[in-house]
Amino acid sequence: MPLLGPGGASALDVMTFNARRIVPHLRPRHPDRWSRRRGAFTALLAEERPAVLGLQEAQPEHLRAARDALDGYAVLGTGRSRRGGDEATPLLVDTDRLEVERWRQLSLSTTPHRAGSRSWGSAFPRILVEARLRDRATGVRWQVVNTHLDVVSPLARRRSASLIRTLLDDGPAVVMGDANAGTRSPAYRTLVTRGPLRDAMREAPHPLGARLGTRNGYRRPGPGRRIDWLLVGGPVIVEAAGANRARPGGRWPSDHLPVQARLRAIG
Repeated sequence: MPLLGPGGASALDVMTFNARRIVPHLRPRHPDRWSRRRGAFTALLAEERPAVLGLQEAQPEHLRAARDALDGYAVLGTGRSRRGGDEATPLLVDTDRLEVERWRQLSLSTTPHRAGSRSWGSAFPRILVEARLRDRATGVRWQVVNTHLDVVSPLARRRSASLIRTLLDDGPAVVMGDANAGTRSPAYRTLVTRGPLRDAMREAPHPLGARLGTRNGYRRPGPGRRIDWLLVGGPVIVEAAGANRARPGGRWPSDHLPVQARLRAIG
């Protein structure tokens, strides 16, 4: 059964999910091995089928698995390197439900239009993908941003949040991704506490797993930092939200929990 259950025709389901970069392991039964978790990854996406999915640490193998689960979805975004290689932070969009009017990929740096650039002490190049999507069912135009903030530099996370803030307009908006920081961080304050966005987990009437740490590391989730954010802006109601603890086939699909929300634009 999906985490949020069936929604109405005018509700939009979205998900942010760090797919966990694929690395080699000597131990054949290690839970991080992609060959062990691919089936769980595909099954979870097939069960939930969000209209918009934001992935982080995505590699070609992840995208092939996601396409197996989500047929007919457009993939927006390339890798973070200068030539478009390395891991990506793509948006996957259900084009039966949403029309992609335009999209772009920017670097989280002082030169956002220069692919592969990095600033503020970032350990790696970091990117965002922004899309403008028209809901075919309601006519609502959504602004959606998916990103992955730096793991090392708090300054880079804060400056990246400031850059994202400059992109936002007053319409229905979603900003999601792996922030590598909790909800007391400067980056969160930039976007939420003193910014234009609201936290879907705090806006939902009965959020599921709101106190869970979202990087569970293949262990049973417990209280901790919610570093995977799903934020909304503009005239949007959050009808439901939650962190997904599903283990299809008894295996974790990633070392992060997906975070999901059901949204409705108003006005």
